Amino acid sequence: MQGLKENKIQFILLVIVNAFVGAMVGMERSILPEFGKTLFSLSTATAITSFIIAFGISKSVSNYAVGAFSKKFTRKQLLVTGWLIAAPVPFLLMYANHWNWIIVANIFLGISQGLTWSTTVVMKIDLVGNKNRGLAMGINEFAGYLSVGLAAYLSARIASNYGYAIYPFIPGLIFVLAGLVLSLFFLKDTAAFVQAESKESPIPLIKNIWSQTTWNHRNLGSVTLNGLVNNLNDGVMWGLVPLLLFQRQFTVSEIGMIAGTYPAVWGISQLFTGKMGDHFCKKQLITTGMLLQAIAIVLLVFFTSLTGAITAAVLLGLGTGLVYPNFLTVVAENAHPIQRAEVMGVFRFWRDMGYVVGALLSGVLADWLGLEPALYAIAAITAGAGLIANVRMCCTLKVFWRSQECSPAV
Repeated sequence: MQGLKENKIQFILLVIVNAFVGAMVGMERSILPEFGKTLFSLSTATAITSFIIAFGISKSVSNYAVGAFSKKFTRKQLLVTGWLIAAPVPFLLMYANHWNWIIVANIFLGISQGLTWSTTVVMKIDLVGNKNRGLAMGINEFAGYLSVGLAAYLSARIASNYGYAIYPFIPGLIFVLAGLVLSLFFLKDTAAFVQAESKESPIPLIKNIWSQTTWNHRNLGSVTLNGLVNNLNDGVMWGLVPLLLFQRQFTVSEIGMIAGTYPAVWGISQLFTGKMGDHFCKKQLITTGMLLQAIAIVLLVFFTSLTGAITAAVLLGLGTGLVYPNFLTVVAENAHPIQRAEVMGVFRFWRDMGYVVGALLSGVLADWLGLEPALYAIAAITAGAGLIANVRMCCTLKVFWRSQECSPAV
């Protein structure tokens, strides 16, 4: 039987596993740009953000593969495979003697993230059913991104005390081992829940999943565009913002605090914003969240003090927290259960291509115009995507804050 209470043990285990998934990204989030400058003498923003491009491409392809492979393999098999692929990452980061090894590590990390994070999301949706889907996605993303923030702060603290080489990446060994053991020996597959839900679902099958999810479907296409832009500015936070803060003479520990605050607030806020999506029209939540992100990026450039930077990071985390779980619930409520993994895979493919677009665009703009104009441009793109969602999306549930009636399939 589907339901959060009915499957609470398996759900909690999936939350814990996703926390370890997030921690794998977090351990390099606050330090890798300066790591490249200090240890490998990289000088341009384009070169430094190359690892984000590698991560984004591999994660995007891996996300899409989850949907395709779900027809042949169980959710659990894909999850375990993702952890096995993550196993070399800490060693590659610890013993890299050339920047190319960092890029290789992020290719492995991206593939692993696509398989593990996508699978835990879909498994939770399988377990809980319709009633508390927003809450479930909020808890899932809370665990993932809170751990991103905590791991980012931890690695920055380690780097400030022991240097960038080897030591900041040792916690990754623990993350991989814990995630693999839990996935292999304690989690159960969710195929039975999908089969049961498929018999009762009123959602029509999508004829062309790729085109409908990419753009044609008003709801799916809108969240896909906003997901791409959201991760575009997340990639900027990962790549350019640490460079901006170093330029302003912030210490490694202070940058770790700022870099950790953003995903931590993003994670914690989703405990509430995910549940809001069960009651309010998601298009207003998504529009508000994207506009709040745009304002936060502008303030991050405008404020030069530590307090100002942390304030901007909090606002950026709140804006991202408003949109992230609601992206996933929009996908879930517009996809038939038997197509859910494939539709989610296409959405997550484009969403994580935002890392690639963001790294390329921001790197080129930063080298051409400077860091601050590049960040202003990213803020404008973020606001524009949110306004498109407000114009184009439909509300499909009886909610407290309702928009006009329309058919999201056209």
